[in-house]
Amino acid sequence: MNIISSFFENSRSIIVAAALIGLASPALARGTPDGFADLAERLMPAVVNISTSQTVDSSATPPGQPPFNDFFEEFFRQRQEPGQAPSRRKVSSLGSGFVIDPNGIIITNNHVIEEADEIVVNFSDGSKYDAEVIGRDPKTDIAVLKVKADKNLPFVPMGKSSTARVGDWVIAIGNPFGLGGSLSAGVISAINRDINAGPYDSFIQTDAAINRGNSGGPLFNLDGEVIGVNSAIISPSGGSVGIGFSIPADLANSVIAQLRKFGETRRGWLGVRIQAVTDDLAESLGLNKARGALVSEVSDDGPAKKGGIRVGDVIVRFNGKDVPQMRDLPRIVADTEINKSVKVEVIRRGKSKTLTIVTGRLEEPLAEKTDTKPEKQTTSKDNVTVQGLTLGDIDDTVRERFQIDPKVKGAVLLKVASDSHAAEKGLRPGDVISEVEQAKTNSAAEVAKAIKRARDDGMEKVLLLVTSRAGIRYVVIKLTP
Repeated sequence: MNIISSFFENSRSIIVAAALIGLASPALARGTPDGFADLAERLMPAVVNISTSQTVDSSATPPGQPPFNDFFEEFFRQRQEPGQAPSRRKVSSLGSGFVIDPNGIIITNNHVIEEADEIVVNFSDGSKYDAEVIGRDPKTDIAVLKVKADKNLPFVPMGKSSTARVGDWVIAIGNPFGLGGSLSAGVISAINRDINAGPYDSFIQTDAAINRGNSGGPLFNLDGEVIGVNSAIISPSGGSVGIGFSIPADLANSVIAQLRKFGETRRGWLGVRIQAVTDDLAESLGLNKARGALVSEVSDDGPAKKGGIRVGDVIVRFNGKDVPQMRDLPRIVADTEINKSVKVEVIRRGKSKTLTIVTGRLEEPLAEKTDTKPEKQTTSKDNVTVQGLTLGDIDDTVRERFQIDPKVKGAVLLKVASDSHAAEKGLRPGDVISEVEQAKTNSAAEVAKAIKRARDDGMEKVLLLVTSRAGIRYVVIKLTP
């Protein structure tokens, strides 16, 4: 009896242990690593430091120096004489990036290189290269750079963030506080985080140490694949407190592909204003639970109107993808091919209805590489083109379109050739050139004449005073024959 009882007790222990192992087996697909040295040795050569410089007013707050920003701002104000015009000075900032193509394609954050006059990429072997901007997307904070090297560069592969799970090991490599290649390790703390950074938020949260300077660096899985682009932290102290955020690779991949192909993003557009469905709204709308995106406004000329979507509809499925929450719809629509006929499921007065919508293109007021407005809106007999810049005079229509301050005078940029040095220097449609070689210019013709005169005089570069939404800055562009 005791033997039988003992047998059953042991059998039950074995069964329980087997059950526990069975429950845990998916998570045990990859155990705690012994170390990351092999990965570091393989991946670090492809992770780069990115240094940028720009010219700003002396009264502007130096970037990247909290908690001393207020002190520096007051210091520069005190040194400036009353009534004295702000002087100009060059400031630098640091960030991270990584190579995804041996031919020199580098990924970083838009905020790392935005408004930079010069961008230099530094590799761990000591080599450095000037970089040009292929394209950038402020909405997802992704930028694509290119460097020209006389050899194939070390690179890392992009992975799939959709397979990442909470608890997976990850490593971050970057340039924290300008210290150069630095590795930290941790786990994925959460996925699909919305931190109100943009309309397409779906961040990976990690406790791997991410600090100032890590921006634009890669977040790797243990296969050495990039599953995220480090972009933001929550930090009352300015240093890592174990809450960092990475742009998921699945979102970054689609943006990178468009920037490489077009120099800009080309997103799908539906033409609706939406809001979240609360429990109270769900009950009133005849839904069994809160889900989807409630349409509160329909554009008169948008695809939604033409396809039959009405105010009060709740969009619960778009192009074969469920819409769990309101914030999921903009991302799904943006990733949808333009001019594609898609099925859209809506709940209208408690009943499901399937509509067919042909997606449009989301027009950006300020394109990143070329003017996204139709050519007929920018073509005029008074427009002139010089050094890859298409210039126009500022009238009320142009001023409203680009939101140019009434006090700003000069010539507005309508187009910037993607292969021009002006594009490399960050000039964009909507920028206004008000001086050439420190001489005021009030029209497109005057700007073009001044640039041509400088070229005819044998000058290799020309100094421009440019006003953009970010402020006023001087830009030097090279002149081509």
